[in-house]
Amino acid sequence: MLYRLSTSLFRRGREGEMAAGMRCFSSPKIWRLALLLHLALAVAGVEGQSTGSLGFIYIDCGIPENTSYVDAVTGITYVSDDQFVDAGINYKVWSAYVPSTLARRYETVRSFPVGARSCYTFESTTPGLKYLVRATFLYGNYDLKDKPVQFDLYLGVNLWKTINITNPTAYFFTEVVAEAAAGPMSVCLVNTGLGTPFISGLDLRPMGTFLYPMVGAARSLVLLKRLNMASSADIRFPLDRYDRYWFPFNEPEWKNMSTTSTVQNPADDHFQVPSAIMQTAVYPADSTKLEISLTTEPGDVDELYAVMYFSELQTPPLQNATTRRFFVYLNGAPLNDAQPLAPEYLRSHTLYNTDPAAGNGQYNISLVEASDSKLPPILNALEVLSAMRNTNMASDSRDVGAMMAIKELYQVKRNWAGDPCAPKAYTWDGLNCTFSSSGIPRITAVNLSYSGLTGEMITSFANLSALRILDLSHNNLTGSIPDALAFLPSLKLLDLTNNQLEGSVPSALIAKSQNGSIALRIEGNPNICIDTTSCKAKPKSSRKRKIAVLTIIISCIVPVIIPLLVVVILCIVRKQQASKRGTTEKLQNEGTLQLENRKFTYIQLQKITNNFERTLGKGGFGTVYYGRLEDGTEVAVKMLSQTSSQGTKEFLAEVQHLTRVHHKNLVSMVGYCKDGGDHLALVYEYMSQGTLKDHLRGTCSAMLLSWRQRLQIALEAALGLEYLHTGCKPPLIHRDVKSANILLNERLEAKISDFGLSKAFLSDDHTHISTKVVGTLGYLDPEYYIKNQLSQKSDVYSFGVVLLELITGQPPVLSDPESSHLVEWVRRKLAKGNIEEVVDARLQQEYCLNSSWKVANIALECVAHSSVRRPTMTEVVLQLKESLALCNAGEENQYQNMCSNILYTESSEISKVGTLRLQETDSDGPSAR
Repeated sequence: MLYRLSTSLFRRGREGEMAAGMRCFSSPKIWRLALLLHLALAVAGVEGQSTGSLGFIYIDCGIPENTSYVDAVTGITYVSDDQFVDAGINYKVWSAYVPSTLARRYETVRSFPVGARSCYTFESTTPGLKYLVRATFLYGNYDLKDKPVQFDLYLGVNLWKTINITNPTAYFFTEVVAEAAAGPMSVCLVNTGLGTPFISGLDLRPMGTFLYPMVGAARSLVLLKRLNMASSADIRFPLDRYDRYWFPFNEPEWKNMSTTSTVQNPADDHFQVPSAIMQTAVYPADSTKLEISLTTEPGDVDELYAVMYFSELQTPPLQNATTRRFFVYLNGAPLNDAQPLAPEYLRSHTLYNTDPAAGNGQYNISLVEASDSKLPPILNALEVLSAMRNTNMASDSRDVGAMMAIKELYQVKRNWAGDPCAPKAYTWDGLNCTFSSSGIPRITAVNLSYSGLTGEMITSFANLSALRILDLSHNNLTGSIPDALAFLPSLKLLDLTNNQLEGSVPSALIAKSQNGSIALRIEGNPNICIDTTSCKAKPKSSRKRKIAVLTIIISCIVPVIIPLLVVVILCIVRKQQASKRGTTEKLQNEGTLQLENRKFTYIQLQKITNNFERTLGKGGFGTVYYGRLEDGTEVAVKMLSQTSSQGTKEFLAEVQHLTRVHHKNLVSMVGYCKDGGDHLALVYEYMSQGTLKDHLRGTCSAMLLSWRQRLQIALEAALGLEYLHTGCKPPLIHRDVKSANILLNERLEAKISDFGLSKAFLSDDHTHISTKVVGTLGYLDPEYYIKNQLSQKSDVYSFGVVLLELITGQPPVLSDPESSHLVEWVRRKLAKGNIEEVVDARLQQEYCLNSSWKVANIALECVAHSSVRRPTMTEVVLQLKESLALCNAGEENQYQNMCSNILYTESSEISKVGTLRLQETDSDGPSAR
């Protein structure tokens, strides 16, 4: 006889009130007896154990948080899901769609309308242990849309099943047996665009390591059928200690047999089927063959495992061992090695295929009576499972543990659900991952800038051993920087700017920062100190005593010291004033500058320039001429025009500045001329390739600057400005940074020129100085223009405009189609996420995409409206070095191959950071995001 079963049999779930799952062939009298039996067992308990002590977790999705209840039939405690998931909305299913006999858990759902992936996480799983996981569903028109819903269900990082719901009253479940990997186990619902994912219930049950030997790290098993032959009722916990659902199945053409005696399992049994399941069996009534045909549903994996259970129930015990003997075939292949099976009396026996059977959706199980058998074959129970290949590798367990700790401590509210890196399409926001040689994803970049993080820096960041980029800037982190961060072997960038960190920076981090192996950013932390000795707190035990001693000393010494100090200070002040007056007199009256540079006469300048024959350019100071010294050295001679807006004061200022600044990226002064009161000139090194402005505007005969050349020029100009800001004592502000004041030599090396408007800080303690606004339209810092307060960040703003010129090839003020500033134009374009519309079209897309994103990000940071939000030139230099390294493919250094692979981790993350920060430059605070 041949009987067909479809896997759709298991689309109707049986839980709680067992009447919900009864078949039409189940008699009411038998059902009532079964129900009474379940109630009695639930009250009495099983071996004195509760479901909680067995490690079971039963979740009723959608009930209020921190609530629970006990099922009256099974004694199982159901809990709310708030402790396992941090997304979704609770709904109550419409009662018209829920049969009165259905279990309580189907009355509510949790729906996930927001986010591509939402996950339940079980922290208590044990690696290597096998678990039965079950998810239940009843749509019930909870959202009043009454339309089909389809979404994917994942176990960890691998697809478990596609949930396809077409009937709002259908209630069903899906079940998988899986081995827990290192780290927590997760069940994820993935929105595929065909409806909002939802779930009614979720169960987790440990099963030990010895059960279901087909299950391992590489393969899980998804239930298709679990049949209890000849039974009249559903059976689950507590009769089955693992709470497997066994559904009755019978056919009129089959004969039944049963017993009330206990059926024993062998010691090496891998399935531990309860005696209640083995106490019934079927056999063919008028045939020597029992056949079952299985048809899988579309979408089911075509790799099946059949597990068949046998036990002889006929009494009294058979005297002849050959009385019942039969062969078992799956798709025509024998499962019992061509030897007939003779089930033992009241002792279970199991047959299953160790290799998956493939039948293109059609599977046949045949039990055929042996020629010497006196009785037909029997079958007590059957399980059919499909293989779930765990092809996707979960993230490194140490990385997962670290990110879970970070998520919990800082209460990060993002799409942080499930595995941080896999599947790749659902990588957590702010993370970048790469795959190691073993195929295991590793977290290589973490960007949590502007994430509202509060509290101390957790040491879990240091457990991300493959980390290359860590950006925690613009948060409210407190405490000290963990020492362990310095020992992350791959860390290249650590950005901690604008937090509330305190204490000393770990010495190992300082050392790595100084040797260039780590780009360290700690600005904006007022209580951070580099000098570890100045940060060490004094022992509390001796503090009061030291204060007392110090008080006594001060009281004795102060009356003597103060008069002496006053005298010394007066002497110093007078000496400085005299020195200053003397210097000024020498500069303005005598013209005898005490400089290392050469002093020229006007006649000498005429000779050098061949009577001012060749003009190199004109500016606010005057005209610049080409010249050649006696030894052939080429020079540029800048003559002060009588009509110049800059006069003797600016000339003398530039002379003073050029005599004390010495850097390879600043134009060097060869000499000067102060011949009478009419002839003032500067003689400095000749830059044969003209200005950067000429190259970018196409007015220079030289070939077009490549992207890498532009990056190199930007870096060299930034190094020059950084020297002015940090290398000069006192620091120097240029005040007129623009592409016309960046000169290029024959090797296209960039040097900053024109220091006539430069201003020195009187003290390093000053954050700004009030001064008359000077500069060039388009490059002028708007904050400086409005407040008349000059700071080093004014140069940073101007340099940001230069960076945008380098990227776009456009001038600072655009006139086509209407007048607008280059900064605003770039912001509008990049807000659409398309860098190609911004980069100079003359490059013909011959540029590194990731590098261009990063430079655009740097530029927009520089031109932030608020100066406090702009980086320092030191930070700009570091970021430009990284940008240049992104395009140095093929070089044997720490950034090798970054540019050759557009999806390389650091460059991708830096691009993401660039996209993220585009929106931040338009506001004085992160609230604009």
